[in-house]
Amino acid sequence: MNYIVFDLEFNQDFSARKDVVNKENPYTFEIIQIGAVKLDENFHTIDTFNRLIKPTIYEEMNPFVSYLTGITIEQLAQEESFSEVYKAYIEFIGSRKAICCIWGTSDMKILFKNILYHKLDPAPFPRMFINIQPYTSIYLGLPSKKLLRLQDAVNMLQIPTSTAFHLALSDAYYTAEIFKKVYQPSITPNCYDPYEASKLSRPAKKHIDFDALIKQFVKMYHRPMTEEEQAIIKVAYQMGKTGQFLID
Repeated sequence: MNYIVFDLEFNQDFSARKDVVNKENPYTFEIIQIGAVKLDENFHTIDTFNRLIKPTIYEEMNPFVSYLTGITIEQLAQEESFSEVYKAYIEFIGSRKAICCIWGTSDMKILFKNILYHKLDPAPFPRMFINIQPYTSIYLGLPSKKLLRLQDAVNMLQIPTSTAFHLALSDAYYTAEIFKKVYQPSITPNCYDPYEASKLSRPAKKHIDFDALIKQFVKMYHRPMTEEEQAIIKVAYQMGKTGQFLID
């Protein structure tokens, strides 16, 4: 049995959506990078996977995504489509039984949503998964609901950092290193059902009204905001929502 420790980077920019006809389609997070580390049952690294993906939903990158990842729309334009990369990813996983390992459940959900959006066959992809995030909290003596950011967990576990965070392969590597430290035989995988998950009724996702946000700054400062100022305001607002700069 193998463990597939994977991470995704994804983009969302409604103002630059190509498929205007399907704007109500709920599959709005478009994967732009897949990174994975394949471990054997003894936690030895067998292989790695790292691919960028050419977008088909959004024509532009969300500035915040570009800021975090350093990935540009020009880079992605040279890559293969999600369908081609997914095929290569399945070949990378191989025919041996595998369990996926992730940091938080969102990557599992977003991956299957992209698979279904592109009308691809989800059957070859492993359904069994382990969310390493809550087990890490328990290992560190914290409540399981006290979920840590990946970078904080890496620092607390004193795992050496050699590559930047917020790149799929780097984050997959750090997740794999955490998994090696916190693993216990009592940890059992769950089964993800993408079809059942898609049936769940969820409240409509709220989006930031950036026009209203900029108008508020215009009102506060009694002058128009330049294009550069508007871009800074948008990125600052999104960065603030992550809480990464909060201190005690």
